[in-house]
Amino acid sequence: MLLAAEVWHWWIGVALTGVGILVGIGLLGVYLSTVTAQKYPGRKYRRQSDL
Repeated sequence: MLLAAEVWHWWIGVALTGVGILVGIGLLGVYLSTVTAQKYPGRKYRRQSDL
């Protein structure tokens, strides 16, 4: 029974590490897209500022 607990403990750690890495990459992507959008606004925002 203890062996099963140790194996599950290890796999939960691997899964949580993977999820944490994916969340970190996602947050970095959202941050970079937000910063880039402020520097290079899309076509829709350029038209409104030209008027």
